[in-house]
Amino acid sequence: MANIKEKLFSEFQAPTTEEWLAKIEVDLKGADFQKKMVWRTNEGFNVQPFYRREDLKDLKAVDSLPGEFPFVRGNKTDNNIWFVRQDVFDADPKQANAKALDILNKGVDSLGFKIPGDQVSRQYVATLLEGILPQYVELNFTTCQRHCVELAQVLVEYFKEKKYPLAELKGSINFDPISKILTKGKDTSAVIAQAKTLIEALKELPQYKCININSVLLNNSGAYIYQELGYALAWGAEYLNLLTEAGLSADEAACRIKFNMGVSDNYFMEIAKFRAARLLWAQIVKQFEPKCDCACKMHVLAITSEYNQTIFDSYVNLLRSQTEAMSAALANVDSIIVTPFDTPYETPTEFAERIARNQQLLLKEEAHFDKLVDVAGGSYTIEHLTDAIAQEGWKLFLAVEEAGGFLAEALAGNIQNAVNESNKKRHADAAKRKEFILGTNQFPNFTEVSDGKRPVECCCKCGDQGDIARLNSQRMASDFETLRLQTEGAKKQPVAFMLTIGNLAMRQARAQFSCNFLAAAGYKVIDNLGFKTVEEGVDAALAADADIVVICSSDDEYAEYAIPAFQYLAGRAMYVVAGAPACSDDLKAAGIENFINVKSNQLETLREYNAKLGI
Repeated sequence: MANIKEKLFSEFQAPTTEEWLAKIEVDLKGADFQKKMVWRTNEGFNVQPFYRREDLKDLKAVDSLPGEFPFVRGNKTDNNIWFVRQDVFDADPKQANAKALDILNKGVDSLGFKIPGDQVSRQYVATLLEGILPQYVELNFTTCQRHCVELAQVLVEYFKEKKYPLAELKGSINFDPISKILTKGKDTSAVIAQAKTLIEALKELPQYKCININSVLLNNSGAYIYQELGYALAWGAEYLNLLTEAGLSADEAACRIKFNMGVSDNYFMEIAKFRAARLLWAQIVKQFEPKCDCACKMHVLAITSEYNQTIFDSYVNLLRSQTEAMSAALANVDSIIVTPFDTPYETPTEFAERIARNQQLLLKEEAHFDKLVDVAGGSYTIEHLTDAIAQEGWKLFLAVEEAGGFLAEALAGNIQNAVNESNKKRHADAAKRKEFILGTNQFPNFTEVSDGKRPVECCCKCGDQGDIARLNSQRMASDFETLRLQTEGAKKQPVAFMLTIGNLAMRQARAQFSCNFLAAAGYKVIDNLGFKTVEEGVDAALAADADIVVICSSDDEYAEYAIPAFQYLAGRAMYVVAGAPACSDDLKAAGIENFINVKSNQLETLREYNAKLGI
């Protein structure tokens, strides 16, 4: 067999990188290679259109194996099984228990519970966990930060009373006072002192994690991938420093840390992010000189993002969360939560939660993602992305450390301000369609109405806000949704009519662009096959009760058609030229004000049109 393979490959000469580049240059027909083929990422580095073996020759982590330090290829060695997690947030323990038992029979093997701080008690926990065997299910708990130690004590006593095998139980308590600084702007740093006591309270549950890094908050606030990575590492290092300074060993501290990270729809980059995170975290923990490399393993819960979810065309959220879950699974995380598609506008329905569960089950039972370890390993592109993202994340980590550490930077508001700036830029990019939101600023559903759907407002009851800067978790689509809801509230839905004339290819292309552009505001768009004269087109538009008439033709023909159409319309509707023709100055001199093209700020343009229409 080996001889056959050698003969087969000897018959084909492997092209060099230079030969590949020469072929690409020919196919580009003179176009700029850097502009057409090189991807300039938001993470601060460029991605080439292809990679080859020689591009990886200096990457040391490529030679490591799964389950081996620095764990870039995952903690697991013989499978890629992860926990399918669903959170149950019902405050009534009986109802929460009933729901938990139900979903355990539907594929879930990891549960998340939220217990009100003032209700932490033996009776509450007993009711909540009635009929649930914790040796077979991962159990995760969230409560008021000041009640986490009390909850840990209650859980240990309950498990001992039930005679469960304590050493086998897996789960977590979400203790993370720093997250409250980021989201509430309140200085909760004093609560961090309870971390050591919490770990000691859980000493009989060796597999329970209790020190959490909730970098999903950064993801849901629009942080770029390298920001979530770098800040998560600094966040974890902060807790590791504080715990070891409090007298815990590096092994005791690191083995209790869990990362709850977001995952966005940048498919390959997210795979690389988790691989880079394990690589860098292992290096950080190693500096604390643990006795065992096992302490260097990063334990990750991946949660699909809410930041890119939308109210309109909400089923597209399923496409987003599916690719996100795929990224997380292929990156060998320990557990995954798929955010239900209706989260932006309602408490998730039973249907939405079922679909979210099944998205993971499909990856396991149909795609068999749980059978193979580190499928991405050896991919030249992903190995390169892993290294590139690791470098950018490490730079940010070092910058935070040099500034005094994550806690100091959070208290100063610098972390929040940096992420909020990224959020602001991403909103601006979405407004200009530099960042696409499918179904919102790109290919919106022309006929969809909100049908009463409105953005869910924060309903948490965690006390007053503090004076420290807070994360802005405004979703990327929110500006367009506000605009579209505003349009829906108008007395009359605006009608945009495409006056298509002249060159067939150009008028069709510009009409399609214009329809998508204007439908993002909730306008009714009417496309047409074409008109012989501008008068015929304007008459048809007025007969359709059009509020906006968009002339769609070629640049050369605008000199012939645009002004006569404008004059014939005579102000009876708003007049728009699709494109940026060379004769634009002449058109403007004739009184034409409105132009839309690929360089237009879509959001600002549509806001302006709404204002002109009296909406």
